[in-house]
Amino acid sequence: MAILVVGSVAFDSIETPHGRVENCLGGAATYFSLAASYFTPVRVIAVVGEDFSRENEAVMTSRGVDTAGLERANGKSFHWTGSYLQNLNEAQTLKTELNVFETFSPKIPAAYQDSEYLFLANIDPVLQENVRSQMSGVRMVCGDTMNYWITGHTEKLARVLKGLDALLINDTEAKMLAKNDNLVGAASRILQMGPKTLIIKHGEYGATAFFSNRSFPSGTEVVTLPFRAPALPLAEVVDPTGAGDSFAGGFFGYLASQPEQTPLVFKTAMFYGGVMGSFAVERFGTERLQTLDRNEIDLRFKLFRGLSHLE
Repeated sequence: MAILVVGSVAFDSIETPHGRVENCLGGAATYFSLAASYFTPVRVIAVVGEDFSRENEAVMTSRGVDTAGLERANGKSFHWTGSYLQNLNEAQTLKTELNVFETFSPKIPAAYQDSEYLFLANIDPVLQENVRSQMSGVRMVCGDTMNYWITGHTEKLARVLKGLDALLINDTEAKMLAKNDNLVGAASRILQMGPKTLIIKHGEYGATAFFSNRSFPSGTEVVTLPFRAPALPLAEVVDPTGAGDSFAGGFFGYLASQPEQTPLVFKTAMFYGGVMGSFAVERFGTERLQTLDRNEIDLRFKLFRGLSHLE
């Protein structure tokens, strides 16, 4: 089952206690695509500049990611500069250069119209809504957003939320979106806004799924309690930049690889999301996601199960 992801393919300059890298490959769509590619075919729509080389593109195509939707524009690619020297759990943005991303208008190739799963990465809600309206036949839509869109584009974001099967955001964003500092209360409010299911990411502490009576197809078990998936305690975190997007890729990639969406499949997908996020932070940029194999992924999945199972 092919996933279509729409988002950013970018270059990052990152500084952490483990060193500094300049212009490494990054972007939400990049991390998501690489993580999801270990489970199911992935197609990507994004825009890059003249500085984006064939070698950069090969990072994705070597994993089987379909880049026919990668638009090349005159100018430089989106570039983010950030630091984790003060806090590994929260990036300090030093500079954001949108460049060609500033005028990005997603164009969906005809060959992508049969995509059955759609992931709307963290971009302008207007663009998210535009893509969603063109992909009315998809089986499942997941989306992401951030504080900038939550605080400054409330009405636009509200329209996007109504069309989502699942929303993936972190705990700070959830409280901001719901205007409620209690996470359970915030989750309840967000589910009323439209998403059938809410996944709240807690960084190094894992993720929690909140379900509604619309989360699963009619006739399936109704899940009323939240589900918490752990994070793997790591002795060393080199670069946390892509952890959230890699979680999303592992989570949605696993969902798309399964014939049915059941509570067990959904919970298992959260474990695989945590697995991919834990790998992403072991190296700068996308380096670790490029060198994995499925055996490593499944072995780490067993570690995650061991963290949360009494027997």
